[in-house]
Amino acid sequence: MSHAIERIELARVSVPFEINGPRNGLRPGLAPWTRMESLIVRVHCRDGASGWGEAFGHFANAGTAAILETLVAPWFIGKDASAIGASMEQAERAFYGFGRNGPVRYALSAIDIALWDIAGQRAGLPLYRLLGGNRPGIRRYASFARYGGDPEVVAANTAAAVEAGFAMVKLHEATLPAFLAARAAAGERARVALDVNCPWTIEEARAMARRIAPEDFEWLEEPVWPPEDYDGMARVRQEGVPVAAGENVTTLHDFKRLFESRAVDVVQPSVVKAGGITAMRKVYALAESYGVRVAPHCYFWGPGYLATAHLIAADARPMLLETPYIALEAPEVNPAFDSRSGAMTLSDAPGLGYAPDAAALARQTVWSAAVA
Repeated sequence: MSHAIERIELARVSVPFEINGPRNGLRPGLAPWTRMESLIVRVHCRDGASGWGEAFGHFANAGTAAILETLVAPWFIGKDASAIGASMEQAERAFYGFGRNGPVRYALSAIDIALWDIAGQRAGLPLYRLLGGNRPGIRRYASFARYGGDPEVVAANTAAAVEAGFAMVKLHEATLPAFLAARAAAGERARVALDVNCPWTIEEARAMARRIAPEDFEWLEEPVWPPEDYDGMARVRQEGVPVAAGENVTTLHDFKRLFESRAVDVVQPSVVKAGGITAMRKVYALAESYGVRVAPHCYFWGPGYLATAHLIAADARPMLLETPYIALEAPEVNPAFDSRSGAMTLSDAPGLGYAPDAAALARQTVWSAAVA
């Protein structure tokens, strides 16, 4: 069978980056975050076709990599790369006992993205066109690092991002002065979204929602702890501020529960977490049936970044591509990743169009393995 998977290569690629602000706010109490790591896979078929994918992990990439090397990748060897839907369903059933969320799901996401890359190449179409789209040009929004609540840094980066043409900026802060600094710097030229990363009780979140309601923020993301407290988010939403969540939701069943709870105005599935492109298409359709807006999560730079871009370009609904507002010191690892411009035009190359500089990728690789 020429379409059979013959070999799967794995690599943890770690690239130094700059954030235009203090690094001690990124991981309070831990060492500064100085390198952005991507867990990249490359699936090879017997007929020479190959495709790229990416699994979520950041600081936990070693765990996801171990799951890929010892459990998930070996299962896919010999499988038909063109039977994506069937293979992913079988794999989910095979591995459900190891967790429906977390590293196994992230590993499956990477394989799925790579198989869709191969499908696009075999069809001779960029992935967004294979998925039914016809517009290669999309817009990005700037997703800031966490600056420790420093209003001056928040304001400066907001002004710079707006000047670069970003239609929206997103903060990763949890203090009112930082929120208001961004809002003032953006003015009428760009929207401001708030990702607070689950810091508050329900009542604390409701109080903050009431305080910021007059400021017209785009959304308040993951306002309560724990993130799966959908009923709690629904109560925050009643304060009149749009609520967003979804990057920590993975299965279709849980997305349905999120929507049925009326917890969100905006859902944020992540292609490298939720099961790849196959799963994302199902979440998009489910969200549409509930009247929930989709704004995919995308705080990464590798093949998963491009997969998200293609999903956005393939959808008729207006969406912005989340782009980490960072500067990679080795941009050749993905020439399509650009945090300096609010506009993006996808390549017309078949598949994902991921075209890294091989030497640069090798220089930044801190671990690799191959499964055959």
